[in-house]
Amino acid sequence: MRLFLSVIVLGGSLLLLSCGAALESSKPLAYGAPESVGFNAARLARLDSIMHNALADSTFPAAQLCVIKDNFIVYNKAFGRYTYDVNAPQTNLQTMFDMASLTKVVATTSAVMKLCDEKKLSLDDKVSKFVPAFAKGTKSNITIRHLMLHNSGLPPFRQLWKFVPEAKDAIDSVYATSLVANPGDTTIYSDLGFITLGKIIENVSGMRLNEYVSRNFFQPLGMTRTMFLPFDFKDQCAPTEFDSLWRKHLVQGIVHDENADFLGGVSGHAGLFSTASDVAIFMQMLLNGGDYDGRSYLESSTVTMFTKRQSERSTRALGWDTKSAKGASAGNLFSPNSFGHTGFTGTSIWVDPERNLAVILVTNRVHPMRANTKIFKIRPAVADAVIEALR
Repeated sequence: MRLFLSVIVLGGSLLLLSCGAALESSKPLAYGAPESVGFNAARLARLDSIMHNALADSTFPAAQLCVIKDNFIVYNKAFGRYTYDVNAPQTNLQTMFDMASLTKVVATTSAVMKLCDEKKLSLDDKVSKFVPAFAKGTKSNITIRHLMLHNSGLPPFRQLWKFVPEAKDAIDSVYATSLVANPGDTTIYSDLGFITLGKIIENVSGMRLNEYVSRNFFQPLGMTRTMFLPFDFKDQCAPTEFDSLWRKHLVQGIVHDENADFLGGVSGHAGLFSTASDVAIFMQMLLNGGDYDGRSYLESSTVTMFTKRQSERSTRALGWDTKSAKGASAGNLFSPNSFGHTGFTGTSIWVDPERNLAVILVTNRVHPMRANTKIFKIRPAVADAVIEALR
């Protein structure tokens, strides 16, 4: 018999639950005793030490860490303060973090999945079908699949905010970017590809990207702390970097990525804000094969296809990444078919479908400056500690 708390608050919703057997897989997440899903509680509590040591080592000033397994939340804590100032607000489970490139998977990839389910988009559609600027030369061979796999041949990024005179011209500049490789030949992780995907989603759906994902995912899932443009929640967002080059101020409640900000704060590659608790809801939906709380969001076959490695030539899934054999941010102990993603601001998601497990770590490691790379040691340490805590 699995035990869980009788009253919880998650995603802004109050769930009243009676003690008893485990919930069906499509039911809402509930807090559960670690032992009820195979964890050694004392070993799982070692996560506290890892996180507190990271704070003491100035890996980040603020963080949230959430672990879910078998539809239960077994660990969900907030750490530190918004900044290194001793008088800064304390982080709590409602504090919102800049998700950075987790936007690519939680928002953009999920929107592509939904549009594919609805037969409004196909992975083998040519990008030129939606973006006429891609109809010339080698670019005419680029497909949606290429953009999702980061092998379109587009370069990683361009500092649009530096050389494009006005934001209204930025998208045209992205579309006009020359390729650095032939489509399909080389994996080059590209923000430009996902900026393009965001615009394709908007063209196909007739909605702005933020509106589409909010209507189809975040609102019905009860993810009340997940959004682009969190203007009304600025003071509840963990600050990121002090931007001394362009914006000349501490960035808080505004997307850290300069290109995303230049594009208006809503982009396919960055701009989403959320909490570890909200992301946990989303990941449980994926672990359920696209179902959550009696509602279907995605086809199970679509979830499987997008989250598995697509070839032996790279670790990429569709939008998502999979665990590499060595040096993975998922550590050494997650299953080989695990999938996940990281974000520049210090965020990460890793999912082990064999264990029905997900670990969500969100931080503002770029505060006050992005040169801090200590997060690269913490991510695998957290992942390994979670697996080691399983009996």
